[in-house]
Amino acid sequence: MPRMQRMFPEYSPGPRRLRIGEAAGILGLEPYVLRYWETEFPQLSPLRTEKGQRLYTQDDMAVLRRIQKLLHEEGLTIDGARRRLAERAQVHELTSGIIQELQDIRAILTSSTRPTPPRHP
Repeated sequence: MPRMQRMFPEYSPGPRRLRIGEAAGILGLEPYVLRYWETEFPQLSPLRTEKGQRLYTQDDMAVLRRIQKLLHEEGLTIDGARRRLAERAQVHELTSGIIQELQDIRAILTSSTRPTPPRHP
């Protein structure tokens, strides 16, 4: 394992996938907690190997951290955390749509041929 990854287990130079034990260790949780959360939160769907081993991506880790914060720091129930994640997903979808519309408008404005102003000698 590269020195940087030993010092900082969350550091990932590429699309590294973590096994459930590694992911749980980084979060300071037991693996059974991650397995349980997987049944309670549809946003959490780790990849599976042919043998059924869970592999967590960096996106999965972000969801896990968010769930952990909602449950352990903010004191929400499972149901409350599930609703908060769903609300956040809706806001993200809405803002993504707005951003795309603005980018489309920018592309239209920059691609339209504008007449160049006349030069005065």
